[in-house]
Amino acid sequence: MSIELPSPIAAYFSADKKANAHAIAECFTQEAVVIDEGNTYTGRDAIRQWMANASTQYTYTVEPFTIVEDGGRTVVTSHLVGNFPGSPVDLRYFFVLDEDKIAELEIVP
Repeated sequence: MSIELPSPIAAYFSADKKANAHAIAECFTQEAVVIDEGNTYTGRDAIRQWMANASTQYTYTVEPFTIVEDGGRTVVTSHLVGNFPGSPVDLRYFFVLDEDKIAELEIVP
């Protein structure tokens, strides 16, 4: 089943599929915040480093399968399969968009 994602979110998942940390960082505003696994990353440089570390540490695929709006956030649920502890897992990505960029992203099980 294919879902239609807003452009900034589609760009994020496309860059993630290619393990392209630079392209992922460019999906975000300059002062964006990412919260993942209890850690907070603020700004494009920190976000780029977060993704660069994740893509060298683990190999995985991610397939978004649902999208809903929730209190100003776009929630995308995705299925992840890879060589990380707990695989496979469904994760929820809570996006806050600022025009054509991502201002906030929180990833939770």
